[in-house]
Amino acid sequence: MKRVVITGMGIVSPVGTGIEYAWKNIIAGVSGVRKIDTFDVSESATQIAGLPVVGTEPGQYNPDSVVDARDQRKMDKSIVYGIVAADEAIRDAKLDTYDGDKTRIGVSVGAGIGGLNTIYDNCVELYTGGPRRISPFFIPKAIINMTAGHISIRYGFQGPNISVVTACATGAHSIGEAARLIQHGDADIMICGGTEGAVGKIGVAGFNAMKALSTRNDAPERASRPWDKDRDGFIMAEGAGILVLEEYEHARARGAKIYAEVAGYGLSGDAYHITAPAPGGAGGKRAMAAALNDAGLTPSDVDYINAHGTSTGLGDVGELTAVRELFVGNDHVCMSSTKSMTGHLLGAAGAVEAIFCALAIRDGVVPPTINLENPIEEVGDFNLVPNVAQTRDVNVAVSNSFGFGGTNASLVLKKVA
Repeated sequence: MKRVVITGMGIVSPVGTGIEYAWKNIIAGVSGVRKIDTFDVSESATQIAGLPVVGTEPGQYNPDSVVDARDQRKMDKSIVYGIVAADEAIRDAKLDTYDGDKTRIGVSVGAGIGGLNTIYDNCVELYTGGPRRISPFFIPKAIINMTAGHISIRYGFQGPNISVVTACATGAHSIGEAARLIQHGDADIMICGGTEGAVGKIGVAGFNAMKALSTRNDAPERASRPWDKDRDGFIMAEGAGILVLEEYEHARARGAKIYAEVAGYGLSGDAYHITAPAPGGAGGKRAMAAALNDAGLTPSDVDYINAHGTSTGLGDVGELTAVRELFVGNDHVCMSSTKSMTGHLLGAAGAVEAIFCALAIRDGVVPPTINLENPIEEVGDFNLVPNVAQTRDVNVAVSNSFGFGGTNASLVLKKVA
């Protein structure tokens, strides 16, 4: 089977735009959760979210530097996030100057919800002004596969072009499916990951109706607190994570920088409930086991797990239970949730967190779980990297992503010698 490696990465996130800026803040334990200022939240139970900081300073989100302002009006913000992150990843991999066969470069970028705010805005226009008020760009702005479409068109990538939609597991599934396309010879290079821009009136109201979101409005930076007894729900967030995957020998032949190898991919279904995880995290455990089997590794080989870790009651306990059962006997493994800093980027989360795993492997440091001040009893002596990053060799990392509908994905990344 062909080997697949990561040769480029790009990110738009609440903790920074650009992988080095975001990573610096993640390692420092900086929260990107803040008061929502993009729409009126005065009547909302939740008034906070993880939002990229817009500006022209290094590390800030400046879409005008990548996408013409006129073109942005034809796109949902989730599409723009994806293009900005893809532009960084493509430049990072030096594909912006690549003169090889672009029919062998594909795109696999999805979203969990996609153009939700575009749909909401056009529904309001239809209700208040009638059909003539609907934009001709409404459908192309709203449909989820248009991020992949725009990336393909912008850079001339003519290989496989797909969009996975699996709620909060979308980013991880997009990476896993892209890796398999390379392994099976359908492409030499894949641009892959997830994007999301669903923080808006309808999105926040919808998750509030489910009692899923934190309402710790008076202390945004302390609101996302996985495995803490005082957690009260997750934090919606926006952004994108894009990776360039490449067949190993192809990457070596062109002298590409290699961050890590995508060594394993596992997926499963809970077949249990539309929103709640299966008891004991059984589905997630099967996905992790499948990913390790795909990688030809055992639980004892794993050094770090980036958890799905959303800061919800059932999810936190289920994942921790599954990890403790699967990795029993591994006394060096640790796990953390970077969602404690970024919030939950929904369909983009798995890709953003895979990027953090690759950087943990590169730098030999694992991110903290911030706000872990009063751990739930199930934690026991398990190392959840509380509040401060830890320096340690990371040869193998696992990234977990689970979604509504009982969909689970796990990725195994490993160091390339």
